[in-house]
Amino acid sequence: MSFFHRKYKENINLPGSLDKLLEESSFDQNIQLIKDTYHSTINKDFVCREFTMKQSSKKAILFFYKSAVNSQQIEDSIIHPLQTIEGTEIQSIASVFTVATVRYLDELVGKLNECDVILLIDGYKEAYTFSISQFQHRAIEKPANEGLIKGPKEAFTESLQVNHSLLRKRIYNENFVAESISIGKRSKSNVSIMYIKNLANEEVLKKVRDRLANINVDNVRTVELLEQYIEDRVYSVVPTLLYTERPDRAAAHIDDGYVVLMMENSSACLILPVTFWSFFHAPEDHYLRLLFGNFTRLIRMAAFFITLFISSLYIAVTNYHSEMLPPDLLFAIAASRERVPFPVVFEVLLMEFAFELIREAGLRIPSPLGPTIGIVGALILGQAAVEANIISPIIVIVAALSGLSSFAITDVSFNFTLRISRFIFIFSATIFGIYGLTACFLLWLMYLTSVTSFGVPYLAPLGPKYISSKDTLFRGALHKERWRPEHLKPKDLKKNATRR
Repeated sequence: MSFFHRKYKENINLPGSLDKLLEESSFDQNIQLIKDTYHSTINKDFVCREFTMKQSSKKAILFFYKSAVNSQQIEDSIIHPLQTIEGTEIQSIASVFTVATVRYLDELVGKLNECDVILLIDGYKEAYTFSISQFQHRAIEKPANEGLIKGPKEAFTESLQVNHSLLRKRIYNENFVAESISIGKRSKSNVSIMYIKNLANEEVLKKVRDRLANINVDNVRTVELLEQYIEDRVYSVVPTLLYTERPDRAAAHIDDGYVVLMMENSSACLILPVTFWSFFHAPEDHYLRLLFGNFTRLIRMAAFFITLFISSLYIAVTNYHSEMLPPDLLFAIAASRERVPFPVVFEVLLMEFAFELIREAGLRIPSPLGPTIGIVGALILGQAAVEANIISPIIVIVAALSGLSSFAITDVSFNFTLRISRFIFIFSATIFGIYGLTACFLLWLMYLTSVTSFGVPYLAPLGPKYISSKDTLFRGALHKERWRPEHLKPKDLKKNATRR
């Protein structure tokens, strides 16, 4: 018995009777063994279709899950040809695109678990597998979380085959590879590793394969779960993989030498390795003209700093450094807080928590009511809290600016990073004012410099310095983007970008 078969048996806990060649048992014994393995008497989704072949009137039987295959194609492409055409070459008789053979019963079980159709023929020493699975999935729709005004409107679906086609439609390259690795012990799932063979760095690919191979769990169903198994730091406040539902964004990264991971049942993919700046970039930055695209990036960066610092700066200035404010503004703030019995930090935390509560409630309740509840809740809570002298009016403005600015960062994972970091800065400003805020920000930057994504420094190409197309803070003209990111160490660093 080969090493593969021993490991396969260990992983899915097959009974010993399945660990043998098909030819070691009779046709009827193999049928009964498969029926018992899949509990055919109670499992009504599992079908055993017996028929007689025209060639020598041999008995044959098909095994498949009726909910996961195209039943009409089975009838037209397998059963009907075998009943009407004479011949011994099954591959030439059955009009199915993908036909393979298996000799071990455990391999047969593995193919059935992948929802292939299995054909057993009396007197044959091997079984035939036909890949005609047909899983139900949504049609291609617009991206829900990464909408654009100018650019393609297609999003990934829950079908891996459809997602492959969406990328193939954008990358016409003979070196574009879709490598498959199986993960999970009890329920096998395939992870598709997509990259351009003569661009992607082999060290990065090796790290990806090693981390996937080291996943020791019963099953991993989606890329959202996969991300947590292969990320560099499980408890890191910053994400080290980029999650996107846009095929055009994934294709652009693949062309630069990145690696993309996809799985069945996921309407998104993971891009790796990534850097801090990847979460600021949006596909629309390149679809818009140069000045327009850079203007949106400027707005995004301003929103980043407003989200992180406006609440903490307000606490630091009003509590410790009031001399920094103009006298008229200082008197206005003091007058607005005259009847408020609570300290500034309590006001800020109360409004920040209320905003987070409204945001979370708006996501969980039915979509027609979500925006309404968010708007009404914010107006009622803010106005009532001010009239009740629980908070001052300026705190409403500060919390609103902080919360609204966070929506400018559309990446879900990085948005959580900002929201959590904001509270860290609030507490540091409460204790030591501007000095504590500055020290906390320096520690935060030092932490970012220590983070890597599959061996790539998180602040590259600025820290450390690498060759790139200068598409970091602001992008340049498209015809001047002549270099791929050097921190990826691609096999071909230079792009063929020239202007005619």
